[in-house]
Amino acid sequence: MKILSFLIKSLRILLISFGAVFLIFILLAFTSAPFWTWYNFSVRYAGIHRPPDYIVILGGGGMPSETGLMRTWYGTRAAHYFKRAKIIIALPGDPADSLSSLSLMKKELTLRGITDDRIFLMDSGANTRAQAVNMHEIITNYELRITNSLTTSPHHHITSSSAILIVTSPEHLTRAVLTFRKAGFLKVDGVPAFETAIESDITFSDRMLGGREWVPGIGGNLTLRYHFWTQLRYEELMIREYLAMVYYKMKGWI
Repeated sequence: MKILSFLIKSLRILLISFGAVFLIFILLAFTSAPFWTWYNFSVRYAGIHRPPDYIVILGGGGMPSETGLMRTWYGTRAAHYFKRAKIIIALPGDPADSLSSLSLMKKELTLRGITDDRIFLMDSGANTRAQAVNMHEIITNYELRITNSLTTSPHHHITSSSAILIVTSPEHLTRAVLTFRKAGFLKVDGVPAFETAIESDITFSDRMLGGREWVPGIGGNLTLRYHFWTQLRYEELMIREYLAMVYYKMKGWI
C-alpha cells in the first residue's frame, strides 16, 4: 500500500508539473517572447565577415519543402553576390537520381542562374556533425592537392583555411556554425534563411461576409488567427534546438 500511495503521489506531482509548464507555454504564446527568443538565438552567429570560398547549403527536408526551398533561395542570393565562391549542397541522397532531393536542390540553383561548374554535391552525412567532418576532409584534401605544399600524417590535425558561409534554417544556424568550427574550420560565417511575413492587411469584416451571428467574429483579431499559433511554433522549434544543443555539447561536437 505504501508503494502504491507513493506512486499515486508521484504521478499527481508529475501531472501537475506538466500542466503548469503547458500553461506557461500557452500564456507565453500570447506574447512576442517566443519570437524574440528564437530570433536572438538565430542571429547570434549570423553575419558575413569575409568573402566565402565555399557557400554551404545544408539540406533540411525533402525537395520541395519549406526548409529546402528557403535555404536554396538564400544560397542563390549569396552565390550571385559572391561570384567566385563554390556552392556545396550537403544532403543525403543519390546524385545520379534526377528526382532525388539532392538533385532537385541543384536544379533549383541552376534555375536561378547558378552555373553547374560552381555546384558540388555532398551526399554523405546524416546529421550536422557528420556533414561538418566529411566536408572538412573533402575541402582540406582538395586544398592540399591544389597547393601541394603540406604533408600530413593520419594523426596530424588539419584546420581548413578556406572561408565558408553556411546557409541553413534560423534556429539551426548557431549549432551548425559551432559544429563546423569544432570540426576544424577556422573561418565560418552564417546566413539564417528567415521567412518574410506578408505585408498586406489581412483583417476582414465578419459582418460583410455573413454567416451565423451568434459565432464571435475574429476578422480583426490577428492574435487568435495567426500570432498565437506562430508563437507556439517558435516555442516548439526552440525546445527541439535546445535539446539538440545539449546533446551536441555532451558529445563534444560543439
